[in-house]
Amino acid sequence: MGKFKYLLAAFVAFALVVYQKIAIDIVEPETMPADVCWGSVSGPAKDRSNAKEIRPFVINVTTEVIADLKDRLSNARPIIKPLRNVNFEYGFNGDHLAKIVDHWLNRYDWTVRQAYLNSLPQFKTNIFGLDLHFIHVKPPARTAARTIPLLLIHGWPGSVVEFYKIIPMLTIPVDGFNFVFEVVAPSLPGYGFSEAAARPGMGPAQMGQMFVKLMERLGHEKFYVQGGDWGGVITEAISKLFPERVYGTHSNMCSSTSSLTLNDYVKLFLGTYWPSIIVSNENEKSRTYPLSKMFFGFLEESGYMHLQMTKPDTAGVGLNDSPVGLAAYILEKFSTWTSSNYKKQPDGGLSKFNTDELLDNVMMYWVTGSMTTAMRLYSEYASNKYQALPHIKANVKVPAACAIFPNEMPIALALKKLLNRKYEKLIRVTEMKDGGHFAAFEQPRLLADDIWSTIYEMEKIRLNSI
Repeated sequence: MGKFKYLLAAFVAFALVVYQKIAIDIVEPETMPADVCWGSVSGPAKDRSNAKEIRPFVINVTTEVIADLKDRLSNARPIIKPLRNVNFEYGFNGDHLAKIVDHWLNRYDWTVRQAYLNSLPQFKTNIFGLDLHFIHVKPPARTAARTIPLLLIHGWPGSVVEFYKIIPMLTIPVDGFNFVFEVVAPSLPGYGFSEAAARPGMGPAQMGQMFVKLMERLGHEKFYVQGGDWGGVITEAISKLFPERVYGTHSNMCSSTSSLTLNDYVKLFLGTYWPSIIVSNENEKSRTYPLSKMFFGFLEESGYMHLQMTKPDTAGVGLNDSPVGLAAYILEKFSTWTSSNYKKQPDGGLSKFNTDELLDNVMMYWVTGSMTTAMRLYSEYASNKYQALPHIKANVKVPAACAIFPNEMPIALALKKLLNRKYEKLIRVTEMKDGGHFAAFEQPRLLADDIWSTIYEMEKIRLNSI
């Protein structure tokens, strides 16, 4: 009974502080005016002659920035030793963090890694007063296959670095398919090399409108969208607000939590005894029950979320000042969100990844100093004003598909019976055989195959209806 009281109190406190449902008098319009400016210039964006230019971009970090990083790594305070017989149960294991820092300082070669990150074509353009960074990869010249535009959207604490392996799998023709993808992968505003908003209000829907404008500027009136984490939230917002622009949506983090009814909660609890009333297969059952495991797991893993939804600027000070702290904060998520069981391993399961590639993602935050502005997205999303927007509770009416990775956080409640109601044209739900939260980074081949198969089905339906 004591544990239940703790669970109930913590859950209610979290809901009251973060997801307040207090009625407000003024609701921002669902879409932004064409002349809105999120940059440092106040008022409407000025009609500059070069505002709509697509400018090639190359990452070129100065030697001073890298020298400063190495100095901070060399002179970092000693890392606290972990408790005896403790791995990642208390957070990032200090012994393994020391190994990561040693690799970063002595073996990680930024010259080589920068060249790798510049291997995909990158650009910037100004949209709603902000310089937006994006990767844009077209299929090889003289490809016979039809080209289909695909908007690929990352989340936190990831970046476009997550997509470097999957993009070639999507932009090179595949036998058996008469189409190939042209991929556009933007850095979210305030993330990496994309400029951050200078005033409050830049939530997932506003970012989605920026990306629709980006696709339009690149010549794509209609396109497919794909994402996970915040990318999944943004693709959902785009699909709801601009359904006429979206052929279909694919998510590796479909969630039904925003559309749950009292009846659904009753079914969830009754499903403890009669699972078939809410779950469709054994995979869903094992992800959902026992409910206590799911909710306690959420509480254990959601402290970062509460902090970033309420005090992102405070948390950001330390992370922006200490590369060791930044690496621990980011990479701990790549451990636990890849598999909750990894916390029982001395290396947190991080050895399954290439350390240089993990640090590439950390560097996207470090060299741009963007962790604080990236975390603000949580606060914007949790605000009363944003949660009152009508699209939050709306259903997705465009063709949709969900890739359910077995180690994804179960709190998303990606249950087919619930998803079928939220996604009115749910084409496909795939139970993936391996992988967790960072699907494109962990399992690029599995995710790419599901994207190909899904859009093949969607294209058949679309073309037959013309």
